[in-house]
Amino acid sequence: MKRAATIALTALAPISWGSTYAVTTEFLPPDRPLFTGMMRALPAGLALLALTRVLPRGAWWWRSAVLGALNIGAFFPLLFLAAYRLPGGTAAVFGSMGPLFVAGLAMLLLGERPSLRTLLTGVAAALGVSLVVLQATATLDAVGIAAALASSGSMSAGTVLTKRWGRPDGVGALVMTGWQLTAGGLLIAPIAFLFEGAPPVLDGRNLAGYVYLAAANTAVGYWLWFRGIGQLTATQVTFLGPLSPLTAAVIGWAALGESLTPVQVVGMVIALSAALVGQVVAGRRPRPESFSSPEKNGQKFSMDLTKEKLGR
Repeated sequence: MKRAATIALTALAPISWGSTYAVTTEFLPPDRPLFTGMMRALPAGLALLALTRVLPRGAWWWRSAVLGALNIGAFFPLLFLAAYRLPGGTAAVFGSMGPLFVAGLAMLLLGERPSLRTLLTGVAAALGVSLVVLQATATLDAVGIAAALASSGSMSAGTVLTKRWGRPDGVGALVMTGWQLTAGGLLIAPIAFLFEGAPPVLDGRNLAGYVYLAAANTAVGYWLWFRGIGQLTATQVTFLGPLSPLTAAVIGWAALGESLTPVQVVGMVIALSAALVGQVVAGRRPRPESFSSPEKNGQKFSMDLTKEKLGR
């Protein structure tokens, strides 16, 4: 029951991220993806730092910077670049490959060998999302494809490293979220000013959109995501990722007057089923004696590769 509650809370993160497209198109100034990425991350990170009043120590200065770059600083710009270069939801299809990326990285870095069922479920999730968001007229762009794959790989690597490094002793998920959002926002800021120039003039509608993105969509969303990573397997958490494009499609249908075809409905059923099945096939942990626990003080830890397959 406790695990089901953890899964449900973690699922709220990608569900909230699914509202990003609608908020961006309806509330924010156009053609400012980098500025929007900075406004999502930096204010939220600074607010959490002010709330928790805990700064990194020792190795966690560079670890937070690495995680912030992978989960936020590189992920946001690459995601927006892919969305601009790949029409018809094609970027979301590549993004839905996250479970497969995480499965491979978890095998290399965590010793979690994915079962065949895990891999097949990941393929099913990508297929379901593609049926929902991919249009027949979608065109392929080399730069967009590279950005989409890189964004998915960046977030996947950040998820696995977050799982591997754990947290320093006495530091909770809220503190870690503040560290990463601040680091990622600081990385995006100079890039945004370099390529997009001075910030645009914002009206009340714009400010409301940015407040929502920074507070609910980012601060709370990423806190739930990192909290879930600490309590579930890395692959299990990533199987919740396809909920984001599915939520975007539902919001587009319910609030923006977009239509849903029978093929899209079938895709939703496949993707949702894959997300649920993924919690089972990727949720089995290796036996405790196969691993030594990461040292919570942020120093080096050892981990023996397990010979047990997940999902067996």
